This record gives sequence, C-alpha cells and structure tokens, in this order.
Amino acid sequence: MLKLSMAGAGAILVDAATGPFEQTTQQRIWAFAKRMRCVDGVEQVVPGVNNVLVVFDPLHVPGEDIEARIRTEWAGAGLEKPAAKVVDVPVRYGGTLGEDLASVAEESGLSVAEVIALHSGGDYSVAAVGAMPGFVYLTGLAPALALRRRNTPRLSVPKGGVVIGGGHAGIMPCTAPSGWHILGMTELELFSLERPDPLLLHPGDVVRFYPVEG
Repeated sequence: MLKLSMAGAGAILVDAATGPFEQTTQQRIWAFAKRMRCVDGVEQVVPGVNNVLVVFDPLHVPGEDIEARIRTEWAGAGLEKPAAKVVDVPVRYGGTLGEDLASVAEESGLSVAEVIALHSGGDYSVAAVGAMPGFVYLTGLAPALALRRRNTPRLSVPKGGVVIGGGHAGIMPCTAPSGWHILGMTELELFSLERPDPLLLHPGDVVRFYPVEG
C-alpha cells in the first residue's frame, strides 16, 4: 500500500516500499513517474529508491487532487524497463583513497581480496539518480557487504570515490560529505556539463566494477 506524506506545501513523497528493496517496485516507480510528468500542475517528478517525490504548484491545483491522481496513476502503472546500457567502471581499490577497504573486510569477516572479489563480481542496476548531480544508487550489492553507514560521516569524500552504504553501492560524482564507506577510486566522469547528456548513468543502466592497478 502506498504511503503518501506531504513534503512542504507543494510536494508529496510517495513511499511504495513494502520491506527490503524490490526491483519490480522500482520498475513500477519509473512507469508511474512517466505518467505523473504528464499531469497538469505537476512541475517535477523525482524517483528515489522505492519512492518518488511529486512536486506540484499548489496555486494551480489542490494537493487533494494531486493525491487522488497519484493513487489513480499508481494503480494504472505497469513495469518500466528502460533500454539499459552496460558501463564498466575501473576501480583502484584500497590505498589512501580507498581507506575503508580494510575496515569493511574486518567488519564483514572477509579478507580484503574477498571484499574486492565480491564488490567487483556482480552486476549492479541504477535504481535512482539523486542526492547530488550524477550520484547513482546501485542495487545488487552482495549481502555480505551490506554494512550500516559510518557513525560519523566524513566532511569530504573525493570525486570518484567508489562507496557502499547500507544495501547499496555508489560512486561520488563530486567531492562532498558522505557517511558511506570508501572502497576505492575511479576516474570515470559521472557528471559533466560538457557532454550533450551530463549524466553518464540513468535508471535501469547496468554497472560492472573491475579492479585496476595504479
């Protein structure tokens, strides 16, 4: 069942989660978001991980009308499966720029080599893009690496940081604060205004990490 919460006077957070992350719920969110973008009075629709934020103009349309439309469009939404591309991400694991690798290994009861093998051994799906321009929430992290975030977030995690937090993996598109664990670094540019499409990755894309020396 959907949980709707007002987020200010002109936005509604739609929470579709029924427990742990579900890919089918995320695919329905993508389809729902596409439908809501066509609704009169809706200004922006921002998919998250098993949730979505609907921003509307409260001077143009009452919130009750948007809420009713949300429920209607959710009921009619199917499963959106975007044409996904596969992006290989080279990672320099460990060292001074992958400073949490050893502590992640210790907390998970694995060796450093096993952590690298697990992290680089799977296919990840881009569930959502948010938090900062180009930051991707990746599903598909091995359960053994699903560690809670740091008790004390770092004030600055460098651009290119390959990180994990909770049940997700991610890549820092810019230098910013973060409580996620840093496993390594990549030189891949996730966000650039010099490209026709500033975003390298979009919802539904597949990411594969692989270790490199350097």
